[in-house]
Amino acid sequence: MTGTQLSWVGNESAFVDQIDIQTIGHVAVGRFGGCSRAGQTKNEDGCLIWLGDDWEFTLVLDAHDTAESASAVVRQMTRHQQEIEQTLHQPVEQAFSSLEQLLLGLLQDEAFRTTCRSVQGETACLFLARKGKYLWWLSVGDVLAYLFHPDLSRHRQFKLNERQFFEWIGRVNTFDLPVPCYTRGILELRRGINRILVTTDGLVECPGTPFEDPETMATLFARQPETALATLLETIERHDVRDSTTIVTWTVTVEETVTMPGNAK
Repeated sequence: MTGTQLSWVGNESAFVDQIDIQTIGHVAVGRFGGCSRAGQTKNEDGCLIWLGDDWEFTLVLDAHDTAESASAVVRQMTRHQQEIEQTLHQPVEQAFSSLEQLLLGLLQDEAFRTTCRSVQGETACLFLARKGKYLWWLSVGDVLAYLFHPDLSRHRQFKLNERQFFEWIGRVNTFDLPVPCYTRGILELRRGINRILVTTDGLVECPGTPFEDPETMATLFARQPETALATLLETIERHDVRDSTTIVTWTVTVEETVTMPGNAK
């Protein structure tokens, strides 16, 4: 790990009964492996973070059964880190289409799919890249991404993607289907401060907490952004969450003009 990148899978450091918060450049990463008193014994999450001069590339994974599938995806991406970074050095008009083509090729690669057939379990994963004033993402499964900004909050727009419960990469693999299933999108950020947050589902499924409603998280970061990440993890720990939670979050400030309706004053 350097100051501008992180690669981690939960079988390396489980963080059971332990909250861990780090900063990688301007990106904050929070990890909590779940509570042993609730029966947790392992962590099958993972994340990958690479930072450039005008872009961020993140991958957040939530595996089940074992962490082998998450490790396989992280290894496949890491082997091709230079190619991925080169796509994000392209002008923004080409960067995301190049990135999508490259990642889909890596996920459909026959050698990689053969590796996936030998692992125990499957993983959900969400790739998210920011360049300039745009976000791009590709989602397989139920990892969640959010964008918090006052312009969007006024319209109750918080989520970037919807959870899909029967998509995975691993022993059971969406990219082995005749028609692979995944979702993808591109969004223009808003003028001012944009908060991006990606999380595994331990955060939103913890009983007795309000985080299934994204407005709660948006309000928390608006009021106390420096401590909001710790508050999220400390809250689920107090509620004896069993599932592991991994959160990646950062802000992007946009000063240039953004899209507004033609009749806006």
